[in-house]
This record gives sequence, C-alpha cells and structure tokens, in this order.
Amino acid sequence: MRRPRAVVFDLDGLLFNTELLYPIVGEELLRRRGCQITKQLLDEMMGRPARVSLQLMIDRHQLDATVEQLNAESAEIFVELLDTRLAPMPGVVELLAALEAAGIPKAVATSSGRAFVVDVLGRFSWEPRFEFLLTAEDVVQGKPHPEIYLKAASRLGREPADVLVLEDSANGCRAAVAAGTLALAVPGEHSADHDFSGAHLRLETLCDPRLYAVLGLERPAFPARKEAC
Repeated sequence: MRRPRAVVFDLDGLLFNTELLYPIVGEELLRRRGCQITKQLLDEMMGRPARVSLQLMIDRHQLDATVEQLNAESAEIFVELLDTRLAPMPGVVELLAALEAAGIPKAVATSSGRAFVVDVLGRFSWEPRFEFLLTAEDVVQGKPHPEIYLKAASRLGREPADVLVLEDSANGCRAAVAAGTLALAVPGEHSADHDFSGAHLRLETLCDPRLYAVLGLERPAFPARKEAC
C-alpha cells in the first residue's frame, strides 16, 4: 500500500457531530406535517446532497412541500442546534495537528452546502487549515457518485490512490472507493450498521492507532476523558 500524500475529510459525522443533529431536524420537519422519521429513511438520506435527501423525504411521505421550503426550514432549525450542541468528533483536533506537523495537505469534501460548511468551520476558525472545501455546489453528481473525490484528488495534484479519504457513511465510502482513493470508514453510532464494503479499514474513531500507522505518523497522547476517543 502506498503511503497517502494527502487526506480528504467528509464533514458531517466525521469532523463534527452534525450527523447526530440531522435526525433532530428531520424529526421536526416531519412532526410539523404529522409524520415520523424512520431509521431507514435517515440511512438513505445520509451522505447525500440536501436536494436529494430532502426529495427522498418528500417522496417517502408524499409531502405537500418543495425541497426549497424544507431546506429553508432546516436551516432555521439548525441554527439553534449549532449554537448549543455543535462539537468536533473524537480525535479530530489531534489528527489535524499531526497532519499539519507532518506537512500533509488536507481538504474537505462534503455533501453539505457551502454556506453551512463555512458556518460550521468558522465557529472553530478551522477553514484556513484546509487547502480547499468542496461542497454540494461544486459537483453535478453527489455521493455515492465518485465525482467529488476525483475532483478533490485533482485539486490536490495527487493521483486518487495517493489520497486517503475519511468517511462515516456508506454513501460517502462508496464514493471514495469508486474514485480509487484509499477509503477508511469511521462509523459513528448513526452509521454503525452501514455496509462499508470496499473500505480499506473500518476504524473505531479518529484516535484509532491504525489510522496513524497508515499515515506513517506517530500517534499523539490523547486526553484521558472518555469523550476524547
């Protein structure tokens, strides 16, 4: 296996705990319309662009609403959640620092919209730490199509096989595998039962020593508190 020369991060559920917030938003959207969210629908929506995931919600429940209407409502609900419950995922802070110390370039490739991504990263002043951001507005085909990761590799000036991709969802991992990158799955409680066929490794968290071994980096000491890793 070739040593990765760049790393690309998904955002939701990988850099931040936003995948744990999306069900709250979806539940509220459907509650207002007399419907209930299901785990099956959430799994189908996860990792996809908003225009696709919200259309899935409309079709599944035959809602009298447009994607634009639901998207606007989602943004309003999310503002309060981000203000009170947004947090980096375990191991992210240490991993970013280790990559920067080693001079390994990194980028973000997400199905979320650019305004949302900039908002979330901006709350921690993290946007300047990445070479670039690729969002839903930057691709024609969303995940699980490989377009976003092929574009990321090209922007980084690397062959896909030289790019390590970290993903938490089946749809995202399928995109990374199809692009020919080194895909590592990092499922959370929201995606523990997803099919990560094709992933090179399935990691416990971003603190997993196997991740550092793949990158050829020394694993840092992590805080002893339970939520750290």
